[in-house]
Amino acid sequence: MYLTTNNKHALFLTLALATFIVSTIFIWQGNKGFSLWDEGFLWYGAQRTMLGEVPIRDFLAYDPGRYYWSATLMSIFGNNGIISLRVTVAIFQTFGLFIGLFLISISTKKQNLIYLLLSCAVLFIWMLPRHKLFDISLSIFIIGILTFLIENPTNKRFFITGFCIGLIAFFGRNHGLYAVLGMIGVMLWLNIKKNQNINFLKNFLVWITGVIIGFSPMILMIVFVPGFALAFLDSIRFLFEIKATNLPLPIPWPWLIQFNTLPFNESIRGFLVGIIFIGVLVFGVLSIAWVFLGKIKNKQIPSAFVATSFLALPYAQFAYSRADVSHLAQGIFPFLIGGLVLLSSQPSKIKWSITIMFCIGSVWILLAYQPDWQCIENKQCVEIKISNNKLEVDPSTANDVALLRKLVNQYAPNNESFIAAPFWPGAYALLDRKSPMWEIYALFPRSQAFEQTEIERIKKTNPRFAIVLDIPLDGHNELRFKNTHPLIHQYIVDNFDLIPNSLNQTYQIYKSKEGSL
Repeated sequence: MYLTTNNKHALFLTLALATFIVSTIFIWQGNKGFSLWDEGFLWYGAQRTMLGEVPIRDFLAYDPGRYYWSATLMSIFGNNGIISLRVTVAIFQTFGLFIGLFLISISTKKQNLIYLLLSCAVLFIWMLPRHKLFDISLSIFIIGILTFLIENPTNKRFFITGFCIGLIAFFGRNHGLYAVLGMIGVMLWLNIKKNQNINFLKNFLVWITGVIIGFSPMILMIVFVPGFALAFLDSIRFLFEIKATNLPLPIPWPWLIQFNTLPFNESIRGFLVGIIFIGVLVFGVLSIAWVFLGKIKNKQIPSAFVATSFLALPYAQFAYSRADVSHLAQGIFPFLIGGLVLLSSQPSKIKWSITIMFCIGSVWILLAYQPDWQCIENKQCVEIKISNNKLEVDPSTANDVALLRKLVNQYAPNNESFIAAPFWPGAYALLDRKSPMWEIYALFPRSQAFEQTEIERIKKTNPRFAIVLDIPLDGHNELRFKNTHPLIHQYIVDNFDLIPNSLNQTYQIYKSKEGSL
């Protein structure tokens, strides 16, 4: 990827466009919506990292990179609030959108601003949910770095590619794995009718050296941060225990849509989602076949398309691991960028008709998930104050925030601890308290030994009240907290008094028994 005059123009144009779009939309809806669940998970981790705690070791967390990114910027801002966190995520998103647009822009000899704007609309609207923009941007970074290598596969670029993949793995080991799988495909592709620069063994050794150096922040933490190595290994072991990376959902195949019983908008949305789930698989298979055949026949194929071809199936696995729109959005970008790169060089009728159709379809699917649209559609959002920022949220979330503040004022007014289980890590971030348990988001069943360790942590912090969401996650009764964590639940029942007449029976609220802890 050489910075020719045209490429330099594309670089500045796409960077300016990405910055403008992200900033404008952030100003529009950056204060809309709030989740005590998944967004709270990221917010709590960023807050604790700012205070010197170590992700994974001191609290259940994603991989450390995103926390140190967020904590560093939030410290510079001098603010640990939710808007401050969203700004750090938006900055990361800007880089992701810029790279995606740049790859599309340089893949055609004749740049077209209208096509670039349509591509920007498609990429941007798929960049959700807000708390997963790290993962979405990382997938785009991988496409960019593999494109960089394919353009000119020198030893220097093999090293840089390896370094970037290692660093990406510090933000997310799953992305590191997907990048490695994509890299294997790229190296096989490069070795078909290879040129004189390609030496498989030498290139591999240079690349793996780059990976190790890029991953060195994690390696240094494993070696030098007390207790981190054991926690890191436990996080890997646990994945093998549960034999899954996510709670699966049924795949929304388009032929399963109940058109007769669903509203028109929802049925069309479900149908389109099902088509795209099929599309990412078909693209992954056909694109690999096409780029290999093209290489054998010495055909010119855009480097970015080659990169997306080898990443489409790994990221499709992520989308299918929990087959909902959120996870589809996190796994769709090789398909999106590859498709837009391919369309950019097609005859006008094909290029414009398919691009416009896909843009309309994307808006149809995803507009309902935009925070501001949710407020407009429901016409019920209310203004509340969170971490000195005014947010507009749905009434249910506003009630949850009010309930938590009421409980803290009544039972834990002097910075005492409390328990919010199993899915409200945002409660701790909201009230600027430390969780008494390591597992701040309790999805999967745990061993008795693990639960006993958590109980000892609870005893040390002496929480003054507990709120337990008695929810059968995904409709599965076995995923209620009392079934996934029976010992901890029983400890709460034995050592806390259930407050009667709660307004919502889903929320089991307990106050501590004086002297019982």
